[in-house]
Amino acid sequence: MDAASLAARVHAGLQERGQTLATAESLTGGRLAAALTGVPGASQSYLGGVVAYATSVKESVLGVPAQLVARYGVISSECALAMARGAAAVTGATWGIGTTGVAGPDGQDGHPPGTVHVGLVGPGASRALALELVGGREAVQDRTCEEALSALEDMLSTWTAPRYGDDPREEPGLG
Repeated sequence: MDAASLAARVHAGLQERGQTLATAESLTGGRLAAALTGVPGASQSYLGGVVAYATSVKESVLGVPAQLVARYGVISSECALAMARGAAAVTGATWGIGTTGVAGPDGQDGHPPGTVHVGLVGPGASRALALELVGGREAVQDRTCEEALSALEDMLSTWTAPRYGDDPREEPGLG
């Protein structure tokens, strides 16, 4: 499935529920936002996004805790989830998606090209994807967008309103 079709279905699901989405992107470099804004009527459900390529931007703009980065690294599910939480918090969106990883062609911090983490958060729901993708830089970026949108579409299809006081967009303890 291509990102454009997935983005259209995600928008339909969000609009049906009166909900909104924000993105925080590292390895996808704005491609996810481009797919989402390519859909007519996107402004009804997409609030905006942050391209946070540098660790300092992840920390200062998205609020990713420095201790989380020190403990897990920026190429981790924990970081992807924190980025998603940050995007939702910065924009006031109902849902947030965070993407981080290694598009290639070279590895980074001991991770080979194609190592990808996607974080998704919303009311009463959170999910992290750890992916090992193959292909060149562009293929890894495109596939990451498709996987992120597909996961959000799946989450929306099974979403039920959370109980009072249940908000997984809040930062969990680092233990």
